Amino acid sequence: MTLLITVFAAAIATVVWYKNAPDDTYRISTLCFMYWGASLMWMCDAVAEYIELGSAFFEPAVEDMINDAFLGFSVIAFGLVIWLITLLIKDPKGVIKAKLFRR
Repeated sequence: MTLLITVFAAAIATVVWYKNAPDDTYRISTLCFMYWGASLMWMCDAVAEYIELGSAFFEPAVEDMINDAFLGFSVIAFGLVIWLITLLIKDPKGVIKAKLFRR
């Protein structure tokens, strides 16, 4: 479930980034890289778990699916928080700088 959620988030972020590809003012590419990195991590985890469990990997318990969904949404939210902090630090439009140094 975590893999599925992060892949969807990565795909959506990639479409948004590609639509605005020449102009990366809001650094959507950073968000794409974070989500694709998380997706790759969950893919490696899924492969390792499949090797360990075999066919039982495809029959998860309901509690496990809920926990995985919560973890997936937590990863998406944490990625958004990191992206927002990066955006505020870089301040591409100079809004924060203008407010801080206004006379």
